[in-house]
Amino acid sequence: MGTYITNESNMESLIHSKDFMEARHDNYDLMIQRWNFYLRSYLGGEEYRSGSFLHEYALELDLEYQNRVNYTPIDNHSRNIISIYSSFLFRVPPTRDYGTLSTEPSLESFLADTDLDGQNFNAFMKNAQTYSGVYGNVWIFVDKPESNAQTRADELGQDIRPYLTMVTPDNVMDWHYSRATSGRYVLDYLKVREERTSDGTYFRIWTPQDISYVFVPERGKLRVLETKPNQLGEIPAVCLYNKRSPRKGVGISDLTDVALLQQSIYNELSEMEQLIRLSNHPSLVKTQGVEASAGAGAIVNMPDDLDSGLKPFLLQPSGSNLSEIRSSIEQKIEMIDRATHMSGVRQTKTQVSSGIALQTEFENLNSVLSEKADLLENAEEHIWTLFAKWQGKVFDGVIDYPESFNLRDYASDLQYLQQAKASGVRSSTFSKEIDKQIVGAVIDDDQIISSINDEIEAQTEVGVFENAQTQAEVSEEE
Repeated sequence: MGTYITNESNMESLIHSKDFMEARHDNYDLMIQRWNFYLRSYLGGEEYRSGSFLHEYALELDLEYQNRVNYTPIDNHSRNIISIYSSFLFRVPPTRDYGTLSTEPSLESFLADTDLDGQNFNAFMKNAQTYSGVYGNVWIFVDKPESNAQTRADELGQDIRPYLTMVTPDNVMDWHYSRATSGRYVLDYLKVREERTSDGTYFRIWTPQDISYVFVPERGKLRVLETKPNQLGEIPAVCLYNKRSPRKGVGISDLTDVALLQQSIYNELSEMEQLIRLSNHPSLVKTQGVEASAGAGAIVNMPDDLDSGLKPFLLQPSGSNLSEIRSSIEQKIEMIDRATHMSGVRQTKTQVSSGIALQTEFENLNSVLSEKADLLENAEEHIWTLFAKWQGKVFDGVIDYPESFNLRDYASDLQYLQQAKASGVRSSTFSKEIDKQIVGAVIDDDQIISSINDEIEAQTEVGVFENAQTQAEVSEEE
């Protein structure tokens, strides 16, 4: 790790050292290339094309390589996987009991504009979780602007209250945790890169005692712009993990395996594009000095005495291995689905899985989502604890994210329910319950479901029994 600040006096001397300011945590150096790879894989588009993820051919000219980069499509599985996880996690909003904070006057303003940039709290947390899935973790700062307000009423009048900032791990250069007397790990040092310019880099150094702002120029002597007391007495930063790892301050990305498979698919798509292009547009091979061109309606002029072995001809690949490349791509997509437990959700598999296999996959996916929800819950409770501390209060509320995410194969369920409906069971209660389950399988809106269920309950038994007769019964009566 980078140089750790042990006390105030040590900090005072270290922040004037360029070597200290440029020092980075061991895990930062280990992860930085991976973080860049994961981010580009998620973003796709030009960010991905400029990442040099397409392998160069031997003896390939720069222009030929760039043309391949420009014409190769990007099948962005990384973004799709991250988006599906996020949609499940926030489909049902978490329930929040703010406790004594419910009477805090600044709460409403904070929930409506969490980052002082117009983003509400739920949107902020969803965005933080998304990038946590990409990087493995993000840092959330609970800060409060300085003001000359003398009272809480003055603060409210100026809308001075805590706000949140999300910082991706590629901008957190160094950090340190130590064990408190309680045995819990406490963050006691953090170095954040806040801005990079053509002239240099701005850093902010956090300790429980002080906050320092430092500018490190490209050339010349660094400048300590400001050092001020940390009024909170602790570093107001929360590490939101996607999945925990053995390394403190570093999480596990959802793209650990997905991004590599996506890159392999990307290269195979380039191979397919090349084969299709060459098959449709064969290369003309000719002797120097012979006038010839390729294309529909082209005229080839040759001397009368030209040897037959030197006559122009078209070199055209058969394209016979296109199916093998397609099969390889399909296999890799299935590998992505298995790794992320998305086989029953993304519907990219060419073969239909059994009901038992799908149910197992849904259970595995639910377990992954439940772990993410627990980590979101822990992070949010820490956020509210820091918010309350800034406002001179103690957070005594409860935050609850969903524990189960109702993952089912609705198509199979509907088929099963329709078969049950047609079984001829002469019971109004049975018929009504099947109808309710059918409604639940095809309608998402809870209010509409409730309204339809009331209509089902209001049905008379006579019509139900008559409709429950089987065709055989009808035939016998006739």
